[in-house]
Amino acid sequence: MRSSSSTSLARVRSLGSVRLSSPPICSGSAQVLGLLDLAAEQLMVRRDFQTAFDTCERGLDSLGSVGEQGESSSRYGELKAALCVVAIQALAELNQWRRVLAWVIQQYGRPEKIPAKIVQLCILLYAKVGEPATMQEVGHDWLKFHASGGVPAFGTVAELYLIHVLLPLGRLAEARELVVGEVGVVAFTEEQRRTALDIVESQESCRPGQSPSPSPSPLPSPAQSTQLSTHRGAATQRLQAVLQLVYRGLSVAKRSLRSFPLRRVLLAAFLLYLLLVRLDPALPSSFPWLSRLLQMFRQMWDTMFAPYYRASAPR
Repeated sequence: MRSSSSTSLARVRSLGSVRLSSPPICSGSAQVLGLLDLAAEQLMVRRDFQTAFDTCERGLDSLGSVGEQGESSSRYGELKAALCVVAIQALAELNQWRRVLAWVIQQYGRPEKIPAKIVQLCILLYAKVGEPATMQEVGHDWLKFHASGGVPAFGTVAELYLIHVLLPLGRLAEARELVVGEVGVVAFTEEQRRTALDIVESQESCRPGQSPSPSPSPLPSPAQSTQLSTHRGAATQRLQAVLQLVYRGLSVAKRSLRSFPLRRVLLAAFLLYLLLVRLDPALPSSFPWLSRLLQMFRQMWDTMFAPYYRASAPR
């Protein structure tokens, strides 16, 4: 589980890279920033995941007192989100990913108050570990609450919720409602909605019962098995007869080869191969081969028998 969680979280490391704005930093914020840097170092460099998680909780406790001192809400939210991202990654590395959602809700009180980047991270984490149902209710409530708009990453959350939660769970009716309903109008453009509907329709066409699945081939009956065995026995007998004929032919060829030079036998076999196998007289490309072969035969004939013709010719 540790390796799979690492793979999942490596994909969303950027979610933890929270840029803090540039207003003046008070002493409480400086302390929290120091704890955030320390937790990131413990997680990424030292790979001491439990210590990193404990450091994040210390930072969140310190952040509560900072908020009471009048720290700006934007900086407070960025610091809290950054500490939560590092803590989620530490829990995943510790193979304690089941604690993540409950721990996040504990930090924010209600699901709709969770920042968009934290919701994205949780959706990807539970999708990676094969538990998308964990985020179904929380994601639905979060999207419904923020459907009026105003959240910068609302569209990204809706897309991740559709692809990694609803579709894997087979909630196709809810997926279609999400795309064409209030959430889809706010989250997606017209082209994105068409693409999302195409994906949902393709998933519907692949559902069991939509298309008849090929039935498995039935097992052969005893009569069919007997018939198959009879055919196999006849084929085996024919194969044995052919092998016996081949063996006899090889034996005869072996005895005859003793009385003929091997080179002449090989040459004759090669010529027969060219004539019977390689050359098709009906093909125009074979004409040059045939003419050259005929010339070669004439040259051989003249070389072997021309002296006898010249000696017997009348003078």
